[in-house]
Amino acid sequence: MSIKKAVLPVAGFGTRFLPATKAIPKEMLPIIDKPLIEYAVEEAVSAGIEEIIFITSHTKIAIENHFDSNFELEEKLLNSGKDDFIPLINPEKFKNIRFTYVRQKSQRGLGDAIAHASHLINDSAFAVLLADDLIFSEKSCLKQLIDIHKNTSSSVIGINEVPESDVSKYGVIKAAEDSELKIIDIIEKPDISDAPSNLAVVGRYILESDIFNYLKRVEEDSSNEIQLTDAIKLMLYDKDVFGCKYIGTKFDCGTKKGFVAATLYKGLEDEQIKQEINKIIGKA
Repeated sequence: MSIKKAVLPVAGFGTRFLPATKAIPKEMLPIIDKPLIEYAVEEAVSAGIEEIIFITSHTKIAIENHFDSNFELEEKLLNSGKDDFIPLINPEKFKNIRFTYVRQKSQRGLGDAIAHASHLINDSAFAVLLADDLIFSEKSCLKQLIDIHKNTSSSVIGINEVPESDVSKYGVIKAAEDSELKIIDIIEKPDISDAPSNLAVVGRYILESDIFNYLKRVEEDSSNEIQLTDAIKLMLYDKDVFGCKYIGTKFDCGTKKGFVAATLYKGLEDEQIKQEINKIIGKA
C-alpha cells in the first residue's frame, strides 16, 4: 500500500531560539522567505502524501493559520495588482491536501507525540518528518525511504554518517554485517564508547502501524519522555526495520549554526542574494 499520511510533530517550545520563539513557533522561522515547516510539508506532498497530521500545541496557532486560506490578504493582493503573490500563499500543490491538527497537551517526547496520531492512522504505514532536519536533494529524502518500504514492506529510518564526536547527540543504529540496510540495534544518544556505529538517525521515518503497540510498552526515560527510539528497539525483536542512507544535503535547523547554514545555502542559490553575501564575506 502507498504511504498517504504523514505525521509532523511541532509541539516543542523551541527554547534554543529564544527570545524569537517566545511568540513565534520555531517551525515558522523562515529560511529566506519560506517557513521551515513549509519545506517539510512540500517534501511530504512531493512524495505522494495526501494528509498532513500536525501534532501541535496551543502555542502553535500560527502554523494552522499558515496552511489555512487568508481571504483578506488575497483580496488585498488582487486589489493592489500583486496577484502573482497569490500562488505563494495558496500553493496549487496543497489544494487537495488535508491538514489535520492534534493537540499534545504536554511535551513528553517524540514517541508520545507520534502516539497522539494513532486514531488517525489505523492499520496503515505512515511517514514521520521532523521539520528541524531540512534536507535538499534531487529525489526527496522521504521518497527515498518510501522506495525502500515498497521493496521491504517494513519500517524504514533515514540515516546518515556523522563524526564520532557527534554520535552522542543522536539515535545511532547498528546494521547487520551481511546488509548495510537491515537494522539490528538502535540506541538513543549513546556515549561515544557505547555507540554501535557512526550511523545516526535523521528526522525521516516510514513506520508500520505496529509502532503504536510498542509505544504503549515504552517507559518514560529520566526526562519523563517517551522516546520513539525505545519503541523501535522493541520492534526489532519482532519485525524487520531498515535504514536508508539517503542522498542529499542536510541541515540541522534545530541549532542556530544549522539554521544559518541552511539560510546561506538557499541564499547562494539566488544570484542577487549571492552577490550581497559575497560582499559581506569579502568585508569580514
